[in-house]
Amino acid sequence: MSVVFTFPGQGAQRPGMLVELPDTPVVADTLAVASEALGEEVRALDTPEALADTRAVQIALCVVGVAAARDLIDAGAPPLATMGLSIGAWPAAVIAGALDFGDAVRLVAERGRLMREAYPRGYGMTAVIGLSEAAVVALLERLNAGTQAADALYLANVNADQQIVVAGAEAALARLEHEAGRAGAQRVIRLDMAVPSHCALMDAPAEALQRIAAEVTFNAPRLAYFSANRRRRLWRGEEIRDDLVFNMARTVRWADTARIVDESDFRLAVEMPPGHTLTRLHPAVEPPGEAIAWADAGRANARALILRTRES
Repeated sequence: MSVVFTFPGQGAQRPGMLVELPDTPVVADTLAVASEALGEEVRALDTPEALADTRAVQIALCVVGVAAARDLIDAGAPPLATMGLSIGAWPAAVIAGALDFGDAVRLVAERGRLMREAYPRGYGMTAVIGLSEAAVVALLERLNAGTQAADALYLANVNADQQIVVAGAEAALARLEHEAGRAGAQRVIRLDMAVPSHCALMDAPAEALQRIAAEVTFNAPRLAYFSANRRRRLWRGEEIRDDLVFNMARTVRWADTARIVDESDFRLAVEMPPGHTLTRLHPAVEPPGEAIAWADAGRANARALILRTRES
């Protein structure tokens, strides 16, 4: 059996996630490289005040993911595959060997800036729990009737069979909350997202990022790299460039991709800090498939389980 490292997206962030990383040389080096690439102290980006900014959130999540993964690898517990949700795809690409970490930090900073500037206020994302994708799509079609593109609601993430995330303007999301409850949703949760990701509203920022990323080298990955947007393994550097640049404007298909990863015999999924969102989303698979989060298991237990899995 093989191990896949998973990397969460925006919404998983929390204050202190950088300073709580292990005090090891590889973590210290990762933080130093990130600070040099940014021209600012990366440890200042995980305060409650800083995390109000989309740019800071995305940088911090990228750095935390890379630092934690490198720490496990340095401890002799490497993965054979990586997969990330949204901004999590960037640290996944770094660990897979497709992108230099310094370049990733600089591009993520630009990604966050472009997304923030495109939608500085008035937009966000909402999770609908307990309705199928088809039911949510039908609801969106009804709510979008007669609306302009900027005021519409968009299918953004299919994280699980009955956990669907919708992006759009705040007023439209408020209507969604009311109507989804009437349609039988168990819960409707406004996410900690200040921008409407994974939909056509992000086409222009993605195209701007594409122009910036054109000057950066992307390599064929050394590890298996799975795209949660394209629902398959990507093999070439140019494919991964396209995947990373445009994932902000493309629907996330996490549940489908996780099943594909499991069917490819990557049976242990280890979620990097700071949370356990992806572990809770992991689809039910036949034993011995398993998903754990560093945040729950702890570094030592995660390492031990990885080693046991690789030896089995």
